[in-house]
Amino acid sequence: MRIPRIYVDLSLAENTTFDLPDMAFQHLCKVLRFKEGYSLIVFNGEGGEFTASLCEVEKRRAKITVTTFSQLNNESPLKVTLGQTLSRGERMDYAIQKAVEAGVHDIQPLFSERCEVKLNSERLDKRLQHWQQVAISAAEQSGRGLITQVLPPVELHDWLTTCNASLKLTLHPHCAKPLSTLVAPQNNTIAVLIGPEGGLSENEVQASISQGFQNIVLGPRILRTETAPVVALTAINLLWGDIN
Repeated sequence: MRIPRIYVDLSLAENTTFDLPDMAFQHLCKVLRFKEGYSLIVFNGEGGEFTASLCEVEKRRAKITVTTFSQLNNESPLKVTLGQTLSRGERMDYAIQKAVEAGVHDIQPLFSERCEVKLNSERLDKRLQHWQQVAISAAEQSGRGLITQVLPPVELHDWLTTCNASLKLTLHPHCAKPLSTLVAPQNNTIAVLIGPEGGLSENEVQASISQGFQNIVLGPRILRTETAPVVALTAINLLWGDIN
């Protein structure tokens, strides 16, 4: 049986025991039906992970005992911020999930001219919590020790003026400039802008250029908005990161 890997928002230390958080308890003890003595791995987003085991499993609660700490070394040397224009439902979830698996540092959801997603403040808060949980689950699955932060959505033009990455890229399907022609960023910080299903408007493309973004193309085929971050992050890490 595969040992489950669980994120807990707690301080962790070797040879300590604590109550399993409710969400983790529901997953491990109610869904997977884990019993006392079962092994698991826990991490809190600070870069490492701990072996642990379930103890004192009761009807509504359980404790875990944390044993050995292991330092992880699987984070990309590149700090990539993904500027992802909002898309509907599962498409946005997919983009976030796969970007985390591909090593993205943080994700900035964006509203653009052709963005079809409209959210009031209450729905926006719920979606943001949901997206962060998607990122946490992807970190659990992919073995990462850090948690990608999903930032509160902002207008695209506002993000363009505040983004300070050393290399700024806009994916543009009608551009002839391939990623491989660019020089590696000096301080390993990269921003990648991805438009909505209908694409960025010409006004938005020009605004990105005025803020130092470069239009690039990733190949001869047009990518969907939820597929583009996976291809972009893979290509970036193949050129300058830790994919070889």
